Order: sequence, then C-alpha cells, then structure tokens
Amino acid sequence: MPEVYFTVQLPDGTRKDCYSPSTIVHKYFAEGDEMSVTDFVTRSRTALAAASERVRAAYGYYCTSADAQISAIERFTQSQPADGKVRIINI
Repeated sequence: MPEVYFTVQLPDGTRKDCYSPSTIVHKYFAEGDEMSVTDFVTRSRTALAAASERVRAAYGYYCTSADAQISAIERFTQSQPADGKVRIINI
C-alpha cells in the first residue's frame, strides 16, 4: 500500500512532517491548502481513520502508525489557537 508523507505549517510557523499509510489523504488535503487548526485536526482524524481502514481491508489489521500520527497531531496542535491557520506545505 503506498504511503504518503506530508508537511504542515502550524500557526506559530513550526513545520511538522506527518505520515499516512494510504494515499486516501489526498482526498482530504492538497498542497497549499489552508484551514483552521480545528478543521485540520478533524480532517486528519477522518483521513487517518480511513487510511487505517484500508490497511485493515488489505492486511486484516488496523495501522498503528496511523493511530500514532493522529495522536501526534492532537498533541502538537494543542498549543495552537483553534482558529489559527494550518497550511499544507507539501504532500
């Protein structure tokens, strides 16, 4: 299953590299997209859950890396303003 790495820029200027075990994240994010922190977290949860489901369908188990990535996203966005802008630098 093709994995995807994407880089986001948080409202404070920090850049974070993120991982998805599936290309399904392209349905939720595109290079140059800007969205609120709240929207980014919501989309990330949805995209990574769908990616993990694709892994389960193909291999019979959910992707723990997708779960770990959403946990990391929740952690690193926690200190950001909810209405601040997240930008997808590359995907």
